[in-house]
Amino acid sequence: MRNISDVIEEYLKNILKDNPHQVIEIKRSDLAEQFQCVPSQINYVIKTRFTVEKGYIVESKRGGGGYIRIRRIQHLDHSQLIDEILLLIQPEVSQSRATDVIERLIENDIITTRESELILSVIDRKTLAFPLPFRDEIRSRIMTAMLSILKYK
Repeated sequence: MRNISDVIEEYLKNILKDNPHQVIEIKRSDLAEQFQCVPSQINYVIKTRFTVEKGYIVESKRGGGGYIRIRRIQHLDHSQLIDEILLLIQPEVSQSRATDVIERLIENDIITTRESELILSVIDRKTLAFPLPFRDEIRSRIMTAMLSILKYK
């Protein structure tokens, strides 16, 4: 069974997908009421599931007329997306942020699921058995090399 965070994430992504501008504005309290959860649950979903690494920009305004705006980052081409990702992962990248980037590459049809599994196995903390921050720097260099190949091939 899926948890409430998964349900809220799917709901928001479906609304975004149906919007031609790839932007939605929501009221945290309204969404919490709709899903019968606490508003902090909505914050958690947005903070963890709608990150820049995953291809989203989140803006919020607090107060009575407050809102949360979620915008899907759109790129003209794969090259532009890869350039943005390269900026995000340099000079170091954690395993969780790297995983988010890989998921984004799959969603944008830049890599296949099989290719993602290969990349994830190479950048895994068990494979890169070095102390931090050295491990995150090596992960960044490996991903930069792979992304550079994808960009120019």
